[in-house]
Amino acid sequence: MPEALTSAAALGAQNLLAPAILFFVLGLFGGFAKSDLSLPASTSRTLSLFLMLCIGFKGGVEAADAGLSEGFLRAGIAGLLLSLTWPFVAYPVLRRLGGLERASAAATAAAFGSVSVVTYAAGADFLAAHGVVFSGYMTAVLAIMEAPAILTALIIARRAAEGSGAGMGSILREVFLGGPALMLVGSFLIGLTTGERGMARLDIFVNPLFQGALCLFLLDMGLAAARSLTDAGRPPARVLALGIALPLAGACAGYVASRLAGLAPGDSALLILLAASASYIAAPAAMRTALPEARPGVYLGLSLGVAFPFNLILGLPLYALAAGAL
Repeated sequence: MPEALTSAAALGAQNLLAPAILFFVLGLFGGFAKSDLSLPASTSRTLSLFLMLCIGFKGGVEAADAGLSEGFLRAGIAGLLLSLTWPFVAYPVLRRLGGLERASAAATAAAFGSVSVVTYAAGADFLAAHGVVFSGYMTAVLAIMEAPAILTALIIARRAAEGSGAGMGSILREVFLGGPALMLVGSFLIGLTTGERGMARLDIFVNPLFQGALCLFLLDMGLAAARSLTDAGRPPARVLALGIALPLAGACAGYVASRLAGLAPGDSALLILLAASASYIAAPAAMRTALPEARPGVYLGLSLGVAFPFNLILGLPLYALAAGAL
């Protein structure tokens, strides 16, 4: 175990020198230093949709090449079960150890049960840089894991949801028809339909331009993360500690699930990373509709301000080592 942690720390230090990670660190610095550096909200949303398009389309093309395999079914079922059940674990921990009220605990459990697309993108880029092969259908697993945890958390917080006056129809619409989710799933289906013929037409758009867009988006995420940890609603220290404990526990659950599913090392590393990641786009958008009384400083502070940088810098190499991918 000490050797694994040492190796993960060394790989994490190398990962810090990746341009995308350095732009995230630049954003953190700017946010904590209260710089006026910012991206317009419309630009941030456009970059988010661009990343969803690239990830979804490329994954669809690769899944078309692989076909509907047994490996995809095993990975998809494992991811679905992880997403559905994790809020039942996170919610009581956040209530008892974190001392959070029902609404904020449910919203945070939804975030940690759902997944981060940008964390997945960084993980796929990290594995590719180290020559680790993974399956294109893992993008479909990413899409499968996004919504179930949100619905589970809303069931747990049914009383709070009813008190907010948000109908289940509007909640379901926010979860399944929100811009990022629709773009991710839709792009995957388009890539699955057009295959290599479609990739030949969009190659420059999907591949070379992706890194630049990722750098800009992570710069914006660094600014948002720093500001979520310095606003008046930031979570207390004992809750911030859960922002690292929950990803590590999720990674352990992902490791067990990947072993039971018999996944290859690269696919296993990505499933572990997805289980450890926390949503800061889809889940907060749904919680804003369903549980407006939940504190954004808590669920965004933990998912974006703590879990995201932890997974990005140290988690990626640690999970890849655990999966035997490195």
